[in-house]
Formats: sequence, structure tokens, C-alpha cells
Amino acid sequence: MKTKNLFLLFVCSIMLAACGGDDTVLPGHGSSPNINDDKSANENKNTSGPKAAQTRYEFPRVKGGRSEVIIHECVMNSTSQEIDINYCLEWDHSKRATRWVCYQMNKSTNASNWNRNNWPSGDPWAYDPLVPEDEQQNTYNELSKTNPPLPNSTYYQKGHILPSADRLCSQDANGQTYYMTNIYPQVGDFNTGIWLTMESRVRTWANQSDSLYVCKGGTIDDSKYILGYTIPSYNGHTGNHIVPKYFFTALLSKKGSKLKALGFWAEHKDGSSWGTLKEYICSVDELEQKTGIDFFCNLPDNTENAVEATLTLSDWNLK
Repeated sequence: MKTKNLFLLFVCSIMLAACGGDDTVLPGHGSSPNINDDKSANENKNTSGPKAAQTRYEFPRVKGGRSEVIIHECVMNSTSQEIDINYCLEWDHSKRATRWVCYQMNKSTNASNWNRNNWPSGDPWAYDPLVPEDEQQNTYNELSKTNPPLPNSTYYQKGHILPSADRLCSQDANGQTYYMTNIYPQVGDFNTGIWLTMESRVRTWANQSDSLYVCKGGTIDDSKYILGYTIPSYNGHTGNHIVPKYFFTALLSKKGSKLKALGFWAEHKDGSSWGTLKEYICSVDELEQKTGIDFFCNLPDNTENAVEATLTLSDWNLK
């Protein structure tokens, strides 16, 4: 990850707390620099892959190797008809799974110009045209025919990473959220429980920001963080796709020159009572330790170190 100064490491080793708890979870690194004035080095930024991966703030550091950055573009504004980036993801060809999905939320993307209920034949589940179809989950049968090792569930739901409700700015943008590379197998209690709660709160925070940079996903790299796999095959379609044991969200909010960041980490399980959202909240530094992903790596180092080390719950109305 990033190189931190020794003082910060010492303080964090003493003060690091579990997700939730006191108002200030981590002690911080002073005030965040004005991002427009921060001329510090950027030692961990992306230097390969598409241009967007090297410049846009929502991107984490890409893994490379057998992984590929996929960029989905479409008409994002029904009035202007301009084509822009909808969302991006890192697809691991060897694991046949999405490592993360990242995107921006702002006034333009938050517009409501489409309704999910307008699809004439129901939700338009589809294979991602930029990823080999035989690497993806079956659109209709693989998840609904799965019996996970969880006592209260009989099948997995199709869990969006970029929610359909976050892309109502155009029909095209909404349609791309139904690509199977943007879908993880999720237990119903989780998908309609804490995951839905987090999705709703993210939309609230987006409306309170000039820009909200989002990176979300499920754990696919560490065997102890894999819950299981989908069924081996169905009607000739190869299954055995990863079911993550944990799901995460990293957020970076920008309003004027002020930045703040937040992490979310939750176990993928059955649960009739999830408690309060702040029980699953942590600093981005802590989330990086859990996931092994270097979030917001394209920020200047001083800014990145400051915002990722500090989490004040009251800044997010979570106190």
C-alpha cells in the first residue's frame, strides 16, 4: 500500500478500533490538503491499463496479471445524448469473477430519467459483451438452482454491485447494471438487509456531495474469504463461480475542496437483524488491510494518506 510516516503508524497501532464505536474511529492525519493544491508525489498510482484507470479517483490499484479492466460507456444523459463512462470493473479471467466495480455519483448520474419497472419483459439480465460469455454466471438458472451452505436460504439472489437504482439517469446506463459481471450471488437476507441499507445510504451521501467516488465488491482472492461456489453446471453452462464471504464498499466524498472517506465491510450470511449501519463502518485504511486492495490510489499521496486514515462518524451522520 502507501508509505505512511512512522508517527502515523505508531498512533494507528495504538488507536485502531473495530468498525463502529466512538465518533472518531481513527485519529487522523490532520486536515486533508486541498486537493487542487496538493502537489505531493503519487508513488502508488496506476501506471498501466486504460487512461481512466490512471486518472479517475474511484479506481483502486489494478491487480494486473490475468485480470483486465473493463470500461462500460453509454449515453448517460438522455437530453444531451453524450456518451460517458458508466462504470468500470476488474475482471479476473482465471477466477472468472469480478474483483471490484467502481463508478462516480454526481448530480448528473443521480437524475431520474428511467424507471426499472419500464423494462418490457422484466429485469434485462444479460452477459457482459466485453467479457467471454463462458466465463460468466448463467443469467437465469445458475443462481436460482443453487443451495448455499446457509440454513435459511434455498437459493442465491442476483446481487447488484452498482445498484440499478443508482443508474436511473438513462435507459442505457440502467441496462448495463444488469450485466452478469456486475452481479454477485447473494443470500436474500443479505441482499435485502444490510447491503440494501448501505446502498440507500450511499445515495443519500451522493446527494450531499459534489462527487462521490465508489468502489465495491466481494472477496474473491483469499480462500478463507470465499463462502463457496455456485452449482457445477446447468444446461451445459459451466458453473462453480465464487460466492464471496464478505462484501465491501469504499467511498470518497468531495464537496468543494473538502474530502472524506469511509469503508464498509460485512459478512455475507443469513441474518434477520443486522443492527445499525455504523457497526459495519471502518476507515479505508482498515478496509485495505482486510481486502488487500489499494483504494483511491490516483489521489496525491498526502491527500490519500490523510483521508484514508481518518473516519469521523458524525461527518457521515452515523454518530
